[in-house]
Amino acid sequence: MPNITSVLNQLEQERSRLTAQLERLSNALSALTGASNTRRGRAISAAGRARIAAAQRARWAKVKGENVVSIARGGRRKMSAAAIARIRAAQKARWAKWRKVQKKA
Repeated sequence: MPNITSVLNQLEQERSRLTAQLERLSNALSALTGASNTRRGRAISAAGRARIAAAQRARWAKVKGENVVSIARGGRRKMSAAAIARIRAAQKARWAKWRKVQKKA
């Protein structure tokens, strides 16, 4: 019987060693796959990237002594009066609904 218990002890030690090794491997895999899938910070729009590229070209042109092209940014976008009215009406409806719920509680 002592041989069986020693064999069982060795098997349990091997199992715990393999479990620890599997845990380390899964942590490494999650670190590798998680790093490529997560994105930090804000995404830049195509227009923003274009402005940054134009600014960099202007800096290089200035350094090289070439003509500097102005980086004109378009005007602000305007919402139509109808769009503002729709937003206003929807917000009033949301507040009315909220007040109704608060009154009942």
